[in-house]
Amino acid sequence: MVPFLDLKAQYRQIKPEVDAAISRAIESTQFVLGPEVSAFEKRFAEYCSVGHCLAVNSGTSALHLALVAAGVGPGDEVITVSMTFVATTAAVLYSGAKPVFVDVDPVTWTMDPAQVEAAITERTKAILPVHLHGLMADMDPIMEIARRRGLVVIEDAAQAHGAEYKGRRAGSIGDFGCFSFYPGKNLGAYGEGGAVVTNQPELAKRVALLRDWGQETKYNHVVPGYNYRMDGIQGAVLNVKMKYIEAWTEGRRAAAADYDRQLAKLECVRPQPPAHSRHVYHVYALCLPRRDETLSVLQQAGIGVGIHYPVPVHLQKAYADLGYRAGDLPVTEGLAKRFLSLPIYPELRPEHVAEVVDQLQKIRFVEAA
Repeated sequence: MVPFLDLKAQYRQIKPEVDAAISRAIESTQFVLGPEVSAFEKRFAEYCSVGHCLAVNSGTSALHLALVAAGVGPGDEVITVSMTFVATTAAVLYSGAKPVFVDVDPVTWTMDPAQVEAAITERTKAILPVHLHGLMADMDPIMEIARRRGLVVIEDAAQAHGAEYKGRRAGSIGDFGCFSFYPGKNLGAYGEGGAVVTNQPELAKRVALLRDWGQETKYNHVVPGYNYRMDGIQGAVLNVKMKYIEAWTEGRRAAAADYDRQLAKLECVRPQPPAHSRHVYHVYALCLPRRDETLSVLQQAGIGVGIHYPVPVHLQKAYADLGYRAGDLPVTEGLAKRFLSLPIYPELRPEHVAEVVDQLQKIRFVEAA
């Protein structure tokens, strides 16, 4: 049995520290924001090489706040991708703006910068690239277009804690970086959580106001805001986990390298990280023929597998009113029909990787026959 994710193994590793941190947070009775959250914000800002971190209650809230703080609203357009979780699109719609999708690059599976310029209209206000599966989008050309056209850039880094692009950390390149700390993320809370990071003090101040009902001081509300605050227990848990994130990241990268070596003979199509990128492997995905049959066979063999994501956002029923049709984003649609996510986490042992690859080899042999 090889689980897709093993949060229990991680908890066992840090149980005494986490239990003590949670008890400390409860005993302090600082259940919303408070010192544990402030301490985490400082550590995570340093980790991302940015000046400011504002902790919130989910990655979706982080995206929404960044958009609102950037002045995105009704009548505006935001260029993004459909190969992502629906939260990216939902946050744009929450702000009152319209998402405009461009296709992904067939090599990296992230936003294709060559398609961005043609998607810009007089209503475009922001570009929202997604760092998919732990690999950062090609940020230099995206930033060049944005600066030349006067657009805001918001990095959806929900899957990219500690990822790097030409030596720069995820979240530090655009005007904002938005993270999720959902339990299964590379840095996961014990519940919901998220953060907005930025190097711009005024933007940080606006996000801080917006997440806490728009109040400058208690009961002094200077802008309309939201109840998007992080709770103290999540801050305490994340503080403990910050001690381990680099070791865990290297564990993921080692497992991915092991997969790469063993899968080379199967000629599986995988996203190819450029030499200048540090991929942190929130997801290890590959493309296979007869994907759904492969999924079934692996599950029957006791191997946890998933699909991130089987139906692209632009083809989801919930977003049909955006007007997209099958064939509009051919690279995204082609990948969504064929890719599969394999187990990957820091505690994944070499024998687990070997078992997964062994099962894939059998499937491949049957197909070849």
